[in-house]
Amino acid sequence: MPDVLLLALLLAAVAIGWWLGRRERRGTSATGASPTLARDYFVGLNYLLNDQQDRAIETFIGALEVNSDTIETHIALGNLFRSRGEADRAVKVHQNLLARPTLSGDQGDRVQLELSRDFLHLGLLDRAERLLQGLIKDAQSDELRQSAKRLLVDLLEREGEWQAALDVALPSLVRQHEDIRRAAAHWLCELADTERHSASPVLARRHLKQALSTDGRCVRANLLLAEMALDTGQYRQAIRLLNRLPEQDKAFVPTMLEPLSRAYRLLDDETGLIQHLESLLDKAPYTSVIILLAESLRRHHGDADAALDLVARQLNREPSLGAVDYLMRLYRQDTAAQDERIDLLQHHTDTLLKALPRHRCRRCGFSGEQLHWQCPRCRSWGTTKPITGIEGE
Repeated sequence: MPDVLLLALLLAAVAIGWWLGRRERRGTSATGASPTLARDYFVGLNYLLNDQQDRAIETFIGALEVNSDTIETHIALGNLFRSRGEADRAVKVHQNLLARPTLSGDQGDRVQLELSRDFLHLGLLDRAERLLQGLIKDAQSDELRQSAKRLLVDLLEREGEWQAALDVALPSLVRQHEDIRRAAAHWLCELADTERHSASPVLARRHLKQALSTDGRCVRANLLLAEMALDTGQYRQAIRLLNRLPEQDKAFVPTMLEPLSRAYRLLDDETGLIQHLESLLDKAPYTSVIILLAESLRRHHGDADAALDLVARQLNREPSLGAVDYLMRLYRQDTAAQDERIDLLQHHTDTLLKALPRHRCRRCGFSGEQLHWQCPRCRSWGTTKPITGIEGE
């Protein structure tokens, strides 16, 4: 971040130097203002080169008159304050710009957009929302209206106003931006989840089907539809819905295993579960699939031989700490005599597994035990998935 701030200040300094040179060429030195401005410019540059960024910013702002030539530089300096975490100072810069009668309509719209970002940063959501609503209605530039819509969608999402966010995003933002399309499907899932728990299943299903038509790769929508099918005793329907997940996103296969095993258990169909898991293992040889299949084989055959053979074969194909831990558990259960060495080794693998996160955001790297449909760090939807590899699935 310091490197970015330094670069921004250097660019601002270059812009100010260009403007001063332009003024001097126009003959403004005759007024006596240009030498003062030039002196302030070099003072600010000296502060900058001596890593005194706060004093450099103040000097540059004081050196600049607000006119059509310096609007962009003032906007950039205000944004620089916000990026430094000083949004209150950014508000003062941008509000000072808005008070100038020399602003063109397009410049005024741009300053209002930056001011709404300042308010968002400060948590003044009502004030930001009013500015953005006005821009969406009255902005001269279509590009700026789209930027205001994206910012308003972000604001409404922060407040959990899912339907309002959809109303703003549909249809243009959803059609043009993949991240908004993915987010919109999750907003619909949020609405459906609320309706599901408030005894509105018809409306919940309608929203989930809309989520799938918005983003055909929305795993969450099919998971919720399957849960609703399980709630109403439609176990075969739940299995069919869950069977779509590997085609949508193979990484979420571990997430579907609990409702899948529950559906087969309620049908009293252990054989069907074994066949389903064997088919699934070819597409997704994950540790959780292996362990669930091994447990099903052990229950079905009444001994651990088939389970031991399966886990041993899979470990030769794909090493996994979780599979090793489960294999040692099987050995301990299958061996009459206690072996303290196996007990100790199994204790260590179990400790390691408990310390490891199970899910990770593919965008920012945030990891944890729980599956978050929206990453708590970068706020991206659908990017947190089960961890795979030797220490994961």
